[in-house]
Amino acid sequence: MQEEFIVFGSPLIGDEEVAEVMACMESSWLGTGPRVARFEADFAAYQGVGGGTVSAVNSCTAALHLALIAAGLEPGSEVITTPLTFCATANAIIHAGLTPVLADVDPVTQCICPEAIEAAITSRTTAIVPVHFAGRPCDMDAIMRIAHKHGLVVIEDCAHAIETEYHGRKAGTFGDFGCFSFYATKNITTGEGGMVMSRSEELAARVRVLALHGMSKDAWHRFGDAGYKHYQVVEAGFKYNMMDLQAAIGIHQLARVQQSWQRREQVWGHYMQAFADLPIDLPAAPESGTRHAYHLFTVMVDENRCGISRDAFLDAMNARRIGTGVHYLSLPEHPYYQQRFGWSSEDFPNAMRLGRQTVSLPLSPKLTDGDLERIIFEVRSILHNSP
Repeated sequence: MQEEFIVFGSPLIGDEEVAEVMACMESSWLGTGPRVARFEADFAAYQGVGGGTVSAVNSCTAALHLALIAAGLEPGSEVITTPLTFCATANAIIHAGLTPVLADVDPVTQCICPEAIEAAITSRTTAIVPVHFAGRPCDMDAIMRIAHKHGLVVIEDCAHAIETEYHGRKAGTFGDFGCFSFYATKNITTGEGGMVMSRSEELAARVRVLALHGMSKDAWHRFGDAGYKHYQVVEAGFKYNMMDLQAAIGIHQLARVQQSWQRREQVWGHYMQAFADLPIDLPAAPESGTRHAYHLFTVMVDENRCGISRDAFLDAMNARRIGTGVHYLSLPEHPYYQQRFGWSSEDFPNAMRLGRQTVSLPLSPKLTDGDLERIIFEVRSILHNSP
């Protein structure tokens, strides 16, 4: 009998989420409404910020786009970010009418290197978008020193970093904005969804207006039981709002955030112990004074050391019915960015090497002990049987 396929990043959905979604559907209020407001309040409380500084949206991509626009950056100016990230980071910069500029990553932490940021700054630079990669915080002390020195806006890409902390502070609270993801594979999921955390209520208010067509009132405040309220369009905005159906899931995902983090920490620890003797590079230990979100467990498969290429390893895991991921092929490897910006992979050697060797193994609170044993067995079997 064929074994069940272990889906990469499969979310753990409990009875509470199912019941809340059903209650939402029975309420007939599916769009932005009271459950989005509750989710925003709960998220603000978890992050330790004021409730008026967070805005729920339909994706982290939307969150980044809105933050870049709300920051009021000069059109066409340069925004420095990492080459080792999902394309959404660069695409949001482009869609905001800005120019992405890459700074290579540290080969150990895999986060953007502060020295590379400093070297990439020009007279056209207006912002930095650091990505807290895999749940590990960037060196925010160094990045904020650079930002203050040059008068730059900082927008933290926290797609992997809901639980991440750096020297006692939550990721997303250092810069002008923090942008979070609740995609299906993330540590908290709403299926699709995101959150913008702003430095001030004024910035958050603009984000909120931009997220819904530039209107002064959302549907909940227009059609609620207090009676119809007129709205005014004050900006040319977007359709980026989160629905109550999504927030219904997120409310209970967030309530279990610590429990889920502890399970992923256990899985991470089992992997580190089980693979310590294999010819693969494992993630670096979390730095002192930080909290790792344990979003991705990435190993580096070097064909010269392992006797198997990264892509062959991916195929072998799939043949054994175990899902894996690649986080990420560096941005300069993609033809669009090569053609538009002339980026070359060799110009960012650390990101290039990591992107060509990286494999993300399943890391989810949904994994059972049996799933974990099976994954470990198959990884060891593949590498031991490589020619």
